[in-house]
Amino acid sequence: MKGQQRLQDHGMTNTVEAAWHKVLTTAGEPLRPEESPLAAPFAELTLVAHAEPRLRQLYPWTGMWELHFSRCTEIRHTWDIPYIGTLRDGRYYVEGPSRTSPRIAETDSAQAAVAMVIDRLPPRCGPAFIGNAEALAAYERARDGGYTP
Repeated sequence: MKGQQRLQDHGMTNTVEAAWHKVLTTAGEPLRPEESPLAAPFAELTLVAHAEPRLRQLYPWTGMWELHFSRCTEIRHTWDIPYIGTLRDGRYYVEGPSRTSPRIAETDSAQAAVAMVIDRLPPRCGPAFIGNAEALAAYERARDGGYTP
C-alpha cells in the first residue's frame, strides 16, 4: 500500500512506468567514486533499453551496474530473461537468464546488448504481470490449461 501511495504521489499509476522512471532518473549516479567509470555506459544502456518497446513493457530493476528485466512487478522477480551489465572499459556484457548461466557475449554497444536480450525473450513475454513470480506462474498455468513450459 505504501508503494502504491508513493506512485500516486508522483502522478504514476502504472507500476512498470514508475519503475522505468526511477531507473532512468537515477541511472549513472555513482554510489562511490570508484564506480563512476560505469556511470555513463549504464546511463546510455538504460536509455537504449527503454527505447525498445518489448523491454519497456517489462519491469526493470538494477543492481551492481546491471539492468534486469522481469515479467512480473513484485519480488520475487522472474529470472527467465537475460540481463545486461556494464564493464569497466565502457563495454557491456549479456548474461543469464540466471546467475548460474554462462555469459552470452560482450559488446561495445548498448544497442547490440539490447538486441541480444530481445532475441532471447521467452514466448508470450509481456506486458509485466502485476504480482510476483509465483502468482505469474499460477496465472500462466490456469491460462494454459495446466501446462507450463
